[in-house]
Amino acid sequence: MSEKILSVGLDLGTATTQLVLSELTVENIASVFTIPRVYITNKTVLYKSDILFTPISDQLLIEVDQIKDFVQREYQKAGIQKEAIQMGAVIITGETARKENAAQVLQALSGYAGDFVVATAGPDLESIIAGKGAGSHQYSQEHHTSIVNIDIGGGTSNLALFREGDLQDTACFDIGGRLIKLDPSSHRLTYIAPKLQQIIQQEGLQLELGKTVNPSDLNRLVQILTEVLEMAVGLEGTCPYYDLLVTNHALKLDQVISCVSFSGGVADAILAADQGLDDYLYGDIGILLGRSLAHSRIFKERTVIQASETIRATVVGAGSHTTDVSGSTITYIENTLPLRNIPVLKLSAEDEELESSRLAQIIKDKLHWFSLENEVQQVALALEGQRSPSFVKIEEYADAIIAGMAETLAKGLPLVVVLREDMAKVLGQSLFVRLPADYPFVCIDSVDVQNGDYIDIGNPIVAGSVLPVVVKTLVFDS
Repeated sequence: MSEKILSVGLDLGTATTQLVLSELTVENIASVFTIPRVYITNKTVLYKSDILFTPISDQLLIEVDQIKDFVQREYQKAGIQKEAIQMGAVIITGETARKENAAQVLQALSGYAGDFVVATAGPDLESIIAGKGAGSHQYSQEHHTSIVNIDIGGGTSNLALFREGDLQDTACFDIGGRLIKLDPSSHRLTYIAPKLQQIIQQEGLQLELGKTVNPSDLNRLVQILTEVLEMAVGLEGTCPYYDLLVTNHALKLDQVISCVSFSGGVADAILAADQGLDDYLYGDIGILLGRSLAHSRIFKERTVIQASETIRATVVGAGSHTTDVSGSTITYIENTLPLRNIPVLKLSAEDEELESSRLAQIIKDKLHWFSLENEVQQVALALEGQRSPSFVKIEEYADAIIAGMAETLAKGLPLVVVLREDMAKVLGQSLFVRLPADYPFVCIDSVDVQNGDYIDIGNPIVAGSVLPVVVKTLVFDS
């Protein structure tokens, strides 16, 4: 039995805001005598909106009403009634996520679909989402290689490193197409980001607000940004501004990076580098940066892969739902549930092979992928687990989880552990004895999730022996 569902995806980025409407075919592939297993079997993009420059007020706040007007206008153009939309995703990314009223915007937009995945993505989570949207994780899996996706937006460049389909590392740099703005007609500079002002001062460049741009000096500045991105993917360099432009952290660069892909708005400028576009067409440095990258060492010394999406990579689809259940071997504290829209942190198979203390450190490090303004957010820790684990291995898992999730536990956030293998009961019991009395936690198994997914866990059913689980995967247009 199949059902068609209308979903919406809305991305509010530093530079642009865009919306996509999709029709998803959801089908229960289980027999009538077994537990339902529902999957997306087809998706069709019905409508792609115009791309709007994200409206920011003079007070550096997101213009909520303008965003709502944009959404309503695009619904009308698509011939869609708001009431017909059953699910969707709103993602606020880049510098926009750091605006004081970001939470207000999320709340205002949450009523524009039946069941939204609503998230404010910090730089690491944004890197993961963009890398998946660009198809880089899939490429690394299919070609058995490593690849870094560089998603270059208006304010930041988000990097995600994948190897064999597993996420290895993330990074973010304050490099983007709208860190300098100018009037397209007069070429007078109207905005220079603070970090770029530092570089301009130290380099003695003639670039000043209110003055006409000096093309040679602006090109020199763009070349510096390019050199930093070259170093970011492991190419040797000596640019003194590398550390200055790191947003949160760089890639560890402790493994070979074979391939690179580009997404984000500047990626379109890379593709159009030799088409003779006006340098200042969009009133920023996006075209200059794209052209510089197209002729950079990255293209000469790395294999550059065409991303499946560029400007729409972050989220052009919506929250799709895979419904599942976890039962019989579950462990949970009564008052923990229900939980909704919890982002998933999935460890790699290599991570799980580490001894307990090293695994704990990996969990602690990767937990910060989901930090926003250095604040740890609620996550669901996902592991493959083992089919027939020894008692010693269970104890090692439990010790690593408790130590690795220490910041989450210190904030009193529920501990959520999701396993693929059937071992949640015994692991849950081991966690139970290590947690404070009545600490909220849930440990479930037989559920398959990936980084970038979101998970809902409902109230217990069937006399408390089964938990309904909904895995929400951002559906990317490719």
